[in-house]
Amino acid sequence: MKKYKELREKHPKFVYSGYEYKIFQRNLKIFFDFKLEPDISFRPELTIKNVTAARLEKIGKKNLEKLIFNIGMAEIPSYWKAACSPEISVKAGPLSKEQILWWKKLFIKGMGQYFYENGIDWRGEDFLKIYSAESDSSTAGKLGLKARKYLIPMGGGKDSIVTLEKLKEEKKDLGCFVLNPLKSTVEVIKASKVKETISAERKIDPALIKLNEKGYLNGHVPFTALLMFISSLCAALFGFGKVAFSNEKSAKEGNLNYLGKEVNHQYSKTLEFENDFKRYCRKYLAKDLECFSYLRNYGEFEIAEMFSKYPKYFKLFSSCNKVRKIGAEGKAKWCGSCSKCLSVYLFLYPFLEKKQMMEIFGQDLFEKKELLNVFQELLGKGAKKPFECVGTFKESKKAFELSKKKAGKSLPYLLKKG
Repeated sequence: MKKYKELREKHPKFVYSGYEYKIFQRNLKIFFDFKLEPDISFRPELTIKNVTAARLEKIGKKNLEKLIFNIGMAEIPSYWKAACSPEISVKAGPLSKEQILWWKKLFIKGMGQYFYENGIDWRGEDFLKIYSAESDSSTAGKLGLKARKYLIPMGGGKDSIVTLEKLKEEKKDLGCFVLNPLKSTVEVIKASKVKETISAERKIDPALIKLNEKGYLNGHVPFTALLMFISSLCAALFGFGKVAFSNEKSAKEGNLNYLGKEVNHQYSKTLEFENDFKRYCRKYLAKDLECFSYLRNYGEFEIAEMFSKYPKYFKLFSSCNKVRKIGAEGKAKWCGSCSKCLSVYLFLYPFLEKKQMMEIFGQDLFEKKELLNVFQELLGKGAKKPFECVGTFKESKKAFELSKKKAGKSLPYLLKKG
């Protein structure tokens, strides 16, 4: 707590000063300009591949800049979190009073885990103030998007695979969107045989990494919110009228209570945020663009059962964030030691044969004694729910009981002790 107060005093204002975009070698390159006053600047970069000047002209300069400006707003938490400045000054574009309240809600509710892990008390009225240089924000227009075209953000995990396959079965006109694609994601899309893929690359400013090394604050941000805004720009550029995410109803359950409020690692995947985003999109981005989650009515258990019907993806998919973070995905798709790996293992176990489980994970995670505490946290027997995208306690308990029943008399270690 002492550290964050010192940093707030040292850096009292975070400024979103502007953005720049240009077509370079058939790619749309976008730069955002942030400043942590008094003397630290950031210039993150976003590249949308295979974009021509004609695509920009088709949606119009005003609509394009509105979409880009809002991506910059969604990028703010990744840099603001370094010092948790009490003021955010937006000079890059206009925000109405309604928009300011919208963004403040996202920043506060979407960064609950960050506040908890850094011992930050956000409850005071003066904790965060957002100011805009201009307030006459224009409303959304129609961009001429095609309602029958569905863009699916793909992460290479089972959820987005289920969305893709279900929409294929419904004979929808599909395209995939990937941001900083990993090998597993590329392999999954290739196996899906979906022809159109929109690819983007997001680069973190190295200055942020250096600040973290010096002891500045770090933590979880509402990344899915950023992904929604980037996906919206891509949908607009390539004529997709719908963006189909794969956020399930399980996301509604929080991880713990902190200072009297629920902290939810998956806040930007919840129905609450999805509805907030839909209203924001219709009013400020594009009237003919619809972003929604295809899996909203399904839980982790139901999605695992649906995924079990698509064996061609078993050796290809990956949901382990630990492997992704350390850049080891080329060597293994699953670390086999985190709550995400164990959760996916738990939910697939009732539906797959032992041979299939071994082909996916390479080992029996239920025999790993060192995962007992993690297993109990998944079942609601720990101090908190793991800070990962995992099923609800109720769903995990159901998968646990079915796994025990399937294993029979020779129960593996975790099923005995859980």
